[in-house]
Amino acid sequence: MSASPSAPSPSTPQPSSRLMRLLDRVERVGNRLPAPLTLFAIFCGVVAIASWVASLLELSVVHPGTGKTIEAVNLLDAAGLRRMFTEAVGNFTAFPPLGTVLVAMIGIGVAERSGLVAAALKQLVGAVPKVALTATLVFAGVMSSMAADAGYVVLTPLGAVIFAGVGRHPLAGLAAAFAGVSGGFSANLLLTSLDPLLAGFTQSAAQVVAPDYLVAPTANYYFMVASVFLVTFVGAFVTTRIVEPRLGPWRPDPDAPDTDTTDAATSDATAPLTPAERKGLWAAAATFLLSLGLVALLAVPTDGVLRGDDGGLEPFYKSLVPLIMIVFLLPGLAYGMVAGTIRSDKAVETMTGDTMATMGAYIVLAFVAAQFVAWFGWSNLGLIFAVNGAEALQATGLTGIALLIGFILVSSILNLFIGSASAKWAIMAPVFVPMLMLMGYSPESVQVAYRIGDSITNIITPLLPYFPIIIAFAQKYDRKAGLGTLIAAMVPYSVAFMLAWTVMLVAWVLLGLPLGPDAPLTFTPAG
Repeated sequence: MSASPSAPSPSTPQPSSRLMRLLDRVERVGNRLPAPLTLFAIFCGVVAIASWVASLLELSVVHPGTGKTIEAVNLLDAAGLRRMFTEAVGNFTAFPPLGTVLVAMIGIGVAERSGLVAAALKQLVGAVPKVALTATLVFAGVMSSMAADAGYVVLTPLGAVIFAGVGRHPLAGLAAAFAGVSGGFSANLLLTSLDPLLAGFTQSAAQVVAPDYLVAPTANYYFMVASVFLVTFVGAFVTTRIVEPRLGPWRPDPDAPDTDTTDAATSDATAPLTPAERKGLWAAAATFLLSLGLVALLAVPTDGVLRGDDGGLEPFYKSLVPLIMIVFLLPGLAYGMVAGTIRSDKAVETMTGDTMATMGAYIVLAFVAAQFVAWFGWSNLGLIFAVNGAEALQATGLTGIALLIGFILVSSILNLFIGSASAKWAIMAPVFVPMLMLMGYSPESVQVAYRIGDSITNIITPLLPYFPIIIAFAQKYDRKAGLGTLIAAMVPYSVAFMLAWTVMLVAWVLLGLPLGPDAPLTFTPAG
């Protein structure tokens, strides 16, 4: 790592030399790969050629949920090539992270450049004991799933800023936040939009065996609440004992890209707040509370503007990104006007323009990544792989807890190829829920095992739509940071989460604890 050539101090807990060598090798191999932009372009070519080969071999599977035959689609025939050209712009504009990142960054950019982030960082450092800072960051990442994918855009770069502000390696802060946001995506103290989504697929699959079986959105609530504390502890432990010692002391990289968005925040996070900063923070806090009140007014009443015709919260969930922009923008404006960092509307225009300018490389990368994700979906290769993987697990003959652990492993492997939790579960639920029900496991326990597998490899798959933006955030601190840098930093989290979460589930099963309200662990087949 060019940003931290020095070795950690002898007093810092050190990971084993064997582990260090392994992670260094992962980083070296990964960083020898082409630049992310080139790499995704190569991925596009590989998918196109693989689709052609798969179609020649007439590869196909039967979708376990719909009964339809899924065939490999040749992307290199006339229809495929035509689609590549005609839908290229649509692939780009519909790329899920693109709009989320750019819209949210408008508000975040004003909050950063007005000085609000810097002042809030000083306040945070003073309020949170240093020993609890890492755990607080991981915990915040886990809880960010309440706001869908916003944690990737907000908390991941903020983790780097916080660590740099207290003299710790910013890439360790980025890794800790990313581990919480992505690796702990299924855990939360509250129900999220993922809970009813997965429960719907689980219920449909369960009714193949038991036509009247109902799966509530709270099916895994108790287990996922406990998982918040497990992921927080494990994430903080891995950060302080493995990732941070491996990175070593933070030495700013003079050749890194322009990082003026965080210079103010990292200048001296331990310095006391000035009177102007204190007044600005009070103004920002008041504006923040008013903003939340306005959002609550729109979303809480059953007839609120952000409620659906049936009283559901779908309009609210779809509005989260612009709401996040507003919740950052308005406090940033209030802080700047009171603290004196914003004196005219031209200053705000400059702040937002400068923020978008820093996103140029990401926008280009997003274009190529969007084509890759779209082409991979068109080819049906991911679906074919998923169904074959499910059939392979069935063929192993595993039973009992071993089968549950095998299911977690298969889910985690498939997650490397299909990022969407709902898309994978739509394929896997019709196969595994009935199968494990007949072996005595409840649909709720099958679903919770799937959620573990779906989370633990999020942080190491380049197919995660937000992976390119995480690399872009890392390159603000180390211009040489690449795919290998990020994967090497995240592998310890992935392995630790897998081991700890699996052990926790096994213990949960052995103790016979309920997974949620009226959510048993076992199922007794009729007859």
